[in-house]
Amino acid sequence: MSENTIYNNYIDNITKIGRTTIFVGIIATLAPALLMTVYFGVNPGVSAIIAGAVCQISVSGAFWVSEPISYYPIVGRAGLYMGFLSGNLVNLRIPAAISAQEASGHLSGTNKGSIMGTIGIGVSIWVATFFLTLSIIAGEAILSSLPPSFMSVLNLIIPALFGGIFIQFALKSIKTACFSIVVCAIMMKVVKLFPGNLSFLITLVTVFATIYFAKRVMEKEAKVGSESND
Repeated sequence: MSENTIYNNYIDNITKIGRTTIFVGIIATLAPALLMTVYFGVNPGVSAIIAGAVCQISVSGAFWVSEPISYYPIVGRAGLYMGFLSGNLVNLRIPAAISAQEASGHLSGTNKGSIMGTIGIGVSIWVATFFLTLSIIAGEAILSSLPPSFMSVLNLIIPALFGGIFIQFALKSIKTACFSIVVCAIMMKVVKLFPGNLSFLITLVTVFATIYFAKRVMEKEAKVGSESND
């Protein structure tokens, strides 16, 4: 049996399991609200629910499109299922997947790279579950004894993770990295010109503009390479 056949069988099984677990996750997420509405008859009303849904969609709706497209080359189908079900995809799962790929030497966008990314996400889920349980039990007592200066430093963890991830990919294409920064900076200014919370446009425009720019850069480099070979 060839390597591609084995990988395709693996993806087929992952898809079946992933769809089932995502469906179970959706039911589990909606269960408390459904229980309060159906059994106890307590809910904020249809108008409030619609208003809340519209507000949430306006803030994070763009991520429903941009995140799967952005993360799929890194973690593959299995990683997306696991990441979206467990949460903390950007600030925990993606760094773990990239670290696993860097350590194994398998690049993102390849079958082996996707598997390594999936392993990294799986390990991060178990580790996070352990430390989350530990923090729930003893974390409050520990954190309350720490000085305020140390607690303020914890706010820098997410920016540091984002910066580390960005640099890892920026080294592969400095032009693309600079382009994405410029587009992001411009969009941060543009969204302020319009009323409402349009911050989701920053991610949406930056992601797809950078994808298009990277594609053009790759095509140009491939053309230059073919001409030099001739």
